[in-house]
Amino acid sequence: MIRQAKGKTPRRPPPKKTSNNQKDPVGVYCRVRPLGADDEECCIEVISNTTIQLHAPDGLKANRNGEYKETQYSFKKVFGIKTTQKELFEDVAKPLVEDLIHCKNGLLFTYGVTGSGKTHTMTGSPGQGGLLPRSLDMIFNSIGPYQAKRYVFKPDDKNGMEVQNQVDALLDRQKRDSQSAVPKTPNTRRIDPEFADMISPEDACRADGVDEDSSYSVFVSYIEIYNNYIYDLLEETPFDPIKPKPPQSKILREDQNHNMYVAGCTEVEVKSTEEAFEVFWRGQKKRRIANTQLNRESSRSHSVFIVKLAQAPLDADGDNVLQDKNQVNVSQLCLVDLAGSERTSRTRAEGSRLREAGNINQSLMTLRTCIEVLRENQMCGTNKMVPYRDSKVTHLFKNYFDGEGKVRMVVCVNPKADDYEETLLVMRFAEMTQEVEVARPVDRPICGYTAGRRQRNQAFKDELTRRLEERGGPVDGEFPTVLNQLLQSFPPLPPCEVSGPNDDVTLPRLIEALEKRHRVRQMMIEEYNKTANMLKSVLQEQDSNILSKENFIHEQRGKLGEKDKMIQNQKNEIDRLEKKSKMLEYKIDILQKTTNIYEEDKRSLQHELESREQRLQREMSEKRRMESRMQGIVTDAKLKWEKECERRVNAKQLEMQNKLWVKDEKLKQLKAIVTEGKTENRQPQRPSREKDKVPPKRSASPSPVPTGPAVRPLHRRSHSAGGERWVDHTPSTNVDLDTVLQPNIPNAIKVNAPNEKALSKCDKYVLTHQEVASDGEIQTKLIKGEVFRTRGGGQAVQFTDIETLKQENPVVASSSRKRRSSESGPDGEPMEGDWTDVETRCSVALEMRAGSNLGPGYQHHGYTKRRKP
Repeated sequence: MIRQAKGKTPRRPPPKKTSNNQKDPVGVYCRVRPLGADDEECCIEVISNTTIQLHAPDGLKANRNGEYKETQYSFKKVFGIKTTQKELFEDVAKPLVEDLIHCKNGLLFTYGVTGSGKTHTMTGSPGQGGLLPRSLDMIFNSIGPYQAKRYVFKPDDKNGMEVQNQVDALLDRQKRDSQSAVPKTPNTRRIDPEFADMISPEDACRADGVDEDSSYSVFVSYIEIYNNYIYDLLEETPFDPIKPKPPQSKILREDQNHNMYVAGCTEVEVKSTEEAFEVFWRGQKKRRIANTQLNRESSRSHSVFIVKLAQAPLDADGDNVLQDKNQVNVSQLCLVDLAGSERTSRTRAEGSRLREAGNINQSLMTLRTCIEVLRENQMCGTNKMVPYRDSKVTHLFKNYFDGEGKVRMVVCVNPKADDYEETLLVMRFAEMTQEVEVARPVDRPICGYTAGRRQRNQAFKDELTRRLEERGGPVDGEFPTVLNQLLQSFPPLPPCEVSGPNDDVTLPRLIEALEKRHRVRQMMIEEYNKTANMLKSVLQEQDSNILSKENFIHEQRGKLGEKDKMIQNQKNEIDRLEKKSKMLEYKIDILQKTTNIYEEDKRSLQHELESREQRLQREMSEKRRMESRMQGIVTDAKLKWEKECERRVNAKQLEMQNKLWVKDEKLKQLKAIVTEGKTENRQPQRPSREKDKVPPKRSASPSPVPTGPAVRPLHRRSHSAGGERWVDHTPSTNVDLDTVLQPNIPNAIKVNAPNEKALSKCDKYVLTHQEVASDGEIQTKLIKGEVFRTRGGGQAVQFTDIETLKQENPVVASSSRKRRSSESGPDGEPMEGDWTDVETRCSVALEMRAGSNLGPGYQHHGYTKRRKP
């Protein structure tokens, strides 16, 4: 029955998982690629081997003050544009390959903007191999002599590894050789020119401390994560050029050790660097064909190349692989080329391309989120759940961040100005990533067999082969020297010559001697086995002691190395803090100077503010004084204009009342002319010029209309100074003129409005009427009339005379006196200038008679003006 042993990856869990408090930060490196053209603007400057500085390109203002904002970022190491691929590999990937050979896992991924050199860093070009081909070359250079035959180790499709016996492995090799058309000898294989001469022989390197008593096999797999789907690039699918089928996506599963793996992924066993790189380029070609068929860009997907190293110790003879599943270890190294990190606005993608870019950015954003949560949990002591399952990339590699191996990242940057904003985001993510610490992987247990088994077995084989060659092969009856010495210690044989067919003594004697020798031989064999077992137990005990001491020494060396690393890290941290302290001191000096300048500006501004406040207070007080003064002036002017307006309104009312009265008088005269005939004894009226006619003015109080015909007396002078009884009608709207001469009528009944009772007691009526003259002054008119009884028993007034009282300005009066007209009319009558002269007008009295044919006008009588009664 065939015996098989299974081992689980990435390594066999120890019986009791001990807590490892030792942690290492994620190693973040930065590589700057050269500019595409010499005249391009550069936005990155390498300050030291651990620090770079970013400055904003021309035309981009990075802060509100309009100045260029410069930022510095520190890494574990910075590789400039002159760094070779070998130097990069020595610092970044070589320690991971050494850990892989010593049963430890590793994760290395490149991150950056599209076109920043990620693929060149990972893959390289002919003559300048990248991290991937150099890692494969170092693996096979280190384990080449100790590789197991093909199919001794076999994947079990459950993230485990089976160990087959020699018979099953031989059958699988024969089956492969019969199905494969490729020649078995790798040296006769035609090498693809795309990956030929990737690494020069002088650049070859190997790992130290390889366990010679173990057997190794290398398995590689190549997957692609596109649109959050996983595709196997090494899967053999029939090619249909007419109707190509899209590749089938794979799923992630978790093995019994809670490690994630791609279910159904093809794992190819390779035995040389050329064969491994040929498998890689076969996956690359398939990836290109898929991108061409599906019309997609290779930079929009993540590529993951997984190298698994299965190893198991040799048995006690040092010839075959130990058939013990607990001693099979599988370690793996994942080399990841992440998709380009850029904004969708720069890709100018539409439709499906835009969705692709969104999915890629979403997966990278999930990676950033996981890093942020890990950092927060470690720094703040929280226990938030890390969202690994939100993306296939983070879900696949979550074990590495949980302490299943080392994690290193190479940040590739392009110094051109167009990528400044995206590069700034990449730098921030890298700065946050190197603050995350990952638990250091625990060393795996070593089997209890004696070291050097392979070497001793090989020496024995070499010695046996040499002796056989010297003797020309084994001869019957000949034994090795040790056996001859043992045989010489046996009892001697008796003579063996038979004297005849009847000799019965020789043969029995010989048989007896041989039986005695056989008994001695059996005793010696038993003694030899007893001694061999005792010696074997002693050797095993010594081996166990030596092994424990070696383990103790290895552990102490590990601790010493950890202390050395810790001291080196502390020195680096001290250097970094000193640099940071110097930078902070420099910034503090600048801030102090800026603060002093601002304080000086503040004091000057406060002084100016105080002076302006004082000026404002003075202006406000001046304004209040001016407002109070203006309010007084406005109040005085308002009172003055109110009086003036009141005076003018009263004057206007008098004028309008006068005009109304004149119109009424005209109507009355017209009625008198129509109803009455001309009287014979009537005195002829003095003609007056048409220009001197003044329109009659109506009193404010309506005159009573005579109800019956009344005798119209002739014109006579006013007898207001006699003994008649008068009705003195003075309207309440009249203005007190404060003149010296005031109308004084004795025995007068003063009323504001005429009434029948007052008129029945008097026979004379006088109305004091005021109006505005042509020169703007107020003049007073005394309109007189006679009271008589009507036929109906009422009282009526007939107006007979008018006296005018007027005030004048002396200056205006004196200037108007000088205006005399020396001209006269054609009949010797004075002209208009004489009549309008002030002295002439003042020397006459004006009188209106009812019934005059000239109407209610003014007549010039030529006698002196009468004084007021």
